[in-house]
Amino acid sequence: MRLFPARQRDMKRLLIVYYSYTGGTEQMAKAAAEAGRGEEGTDVCLMRAEDCQAEDMMAADGYIFATPENLAAIAGVMKAFFDRCYYPVLGKIEGRPYAAMICAGSDGENARAQLERIATGWRLKKVTDTPIICTRAQTEKEILAAKTITEADQERCAEIGATLAAGLAMGIF
Repeated sequence: MRLFPARQRDMKRLLIVYYSYTGGTEQMAKAAAEAGRGEEGTDVCLMRAEDCQAEDMMAADGYIFATPENLAAIAGVMKAFFDRCYYPVLGKIEGRPYAAMICAGSDGENARAQLERIATGWRLKKVTDTPIICTRAQTEKEILAAKTITEADQERCAEIGATLAAGLAMGIF
């Protein structure tokens, strides 16, 4: 299965890699993807972390990583994606632009720091601040419940997708 269509002249490729257990992060990633697809000159691929391989990373010109925070860290499935792809692309994607988004119950700072440290190791170029979308889920029932991301927060995520896609298309990044 092809990740992106055959590359058209001057078309850039934005890969959005995400993991979601209760739907919050998926809503965020989809908002970014939809907005990115609205930008002419960029192909956008939305891919679940468990499906993403090093070849997919190599085929993209820029990235958005979206993850929930679980137990003060990025989700295990997202960590497995980074573990699987880290060394095969190390030294091969340096300087490419990226953004990240964190869905958290209360804090999200450790997940943000962990994700940004991984991107730093890849020598990716951070192009926008990493938002932490807080769901305020604190009890077991709230944590395991399906999440609904507010329209305002989805708009923040959409802005990230549009920014990355437009910047890639214009050659800014």
